[in-house]
Amino acid sequence: MQLFILKRIGLAFLVALFVSFLSFILLRAGGDPAIAMAGEGASEADIEFIRVQFGFDRPVMVQYYDWLSGAVRGDFGQSTYFSSTVAELIAERLPVTLKLGVAALIFAILLAVPLGMIAAVYPNSIIDRTALGLSVLGQALPNFWFALLLIVVFSVWWPLLPPSGNTTWQHFIMPTIVLGYYATPALMRLTRSGMLEVLRSDYIRTARAKGLGPLQVIGKHAMRNAILPAVSLSTVQFGYMLGGSVIIESIFALHGIGQLAWESILRADLATVQAIVLILSLIYVGLNLTGDLLNALLDPRIRVT
Repeated sequence: MQLFILKRIGLAFLVALFVSFLSFILLRAGGDPAIAMAGEGASEADIEFIRVQFGFDRPVMVQYYDWLSGAVRGDFGQSTYFSSTVAELIAERLPVTLKLGVAALIFAILLAVPLGMIAAVYPNSIIDRTALGLSVLGQALPNFWFALLLIVVFSVWWPLLPPSGNTTWQHFIMPTIVLGYYATPALMRLTRSGMLEVLRSDYIRTARAKGLGPLQVIGKHAMRNAILPAVSLSTVQFGYMLGGSVIIESIFALHGIGQLAWESILRADLATVQAIVLILSLIYVGLNLTGDLLNALLDPRIRVT
């Protein structure tokens, strides 16, 4: 188990390092950042001044080394628009996005896993078809349209929930439902297919032959192996939620890191965009590592790979 953990941690470190380098290069591949920061109508002298001031005139590898060495110490530089350090901006905005992501993931798991298990226990029944219908609806429904629909219903027609802000837990109810429902279909289908495969296995037939009841067979023997794929997918979905919450945060004015990324891109705030990409990449890599370790803990066969 220790060797397995060390291999996975080493691989995660290499992936994070490669992603940081690739994102740094790609952000500069779209053009000269000094021109974007200077804005329309800027003179060549102004552009050259910005290029020298922010070090864009140096070799790219030198810029990457300086940026990465600062990022390791928690110094992501100064925001060119928000008049604050990038670290302060992220420290202020990231908790909002994390709260939303955790709440949405819990909502998705609580909805998807029971639905997938029940659908697998009663295949081709009305329960199964209803669960699959909800899955298809979750994939086909645009999340921005669903968010606006919830605002109209629960904030305009029936003023039960606040339409924007992040000061109370009520502000997170509608964004949680929208973001969580988006992740529900994949989790539900994977849980259903995993449960169907497990229920057809030999050891389940043996357990039933021994006279064990349905709850014991499903709860004690089938569920542990059936949810293994869902564990990995849950960690990946959480990463998608953090990175893909830009629209939801903008609609509900949550002022999280997703909205900060959008504002920084519009205003060519390169230092902030770089830091956000790095932070989200590290979180995503860490979540994948967590999923691998949880699967290895649940299934010892994985540890030998």
